Amino acid sequence: MIGEWLDIGPVVQIEPGTARTLSVAGAEEIAIFRTMTGECYALVNKCPHKQGPLSQGIIHGAVVACPLHNWNISLKTGQALSEDEGCVPTIPLKLESGRIFLLREAALRPKAA
Repeated sequence: MIGEWLDIGPVVQIEPGTARTLSVAGAEEIAIFRTMTGECYALVNKCPHKQGPLSQGIIHGAVVACPLHNWNISLKTGQALSEDEGCVPTIPLKLESGRIFLLREAALRPKAA
C-alpha cells in the first residue's frame, strides 16, 4: 500500500490479547488490537450498534466482542458478524522492525458530521 505512514510506537507496548487507544485531534479515536497470535489491527473505536468502545471488548481470534451488547466485530474487515449488521472503519496498519505504523490519510480522516 502506497502512502505516508505514521509511526505510533513499538508493538511490545500492546500486550497480546489487548488493545490500546490513540486519540487523533479532529478525527475518530482509533483502537489498536493485538491478538494472542501477535497480529495487529486498527479500527475506529466505536461499535456500529451503540458506539460502544471496542477497545474495552474481549478479543477472541481475529474478533472483538463489544463490551456493551456483545456484538462480534471482525478485526480484519470491521464487519459485524452473525446476524448483527454494520461496519466499523478499519485503518491500514503495518508492522516493521517491531514498530506499528498507520496509514496517515486513514488515521487522520475527519469525523463524520
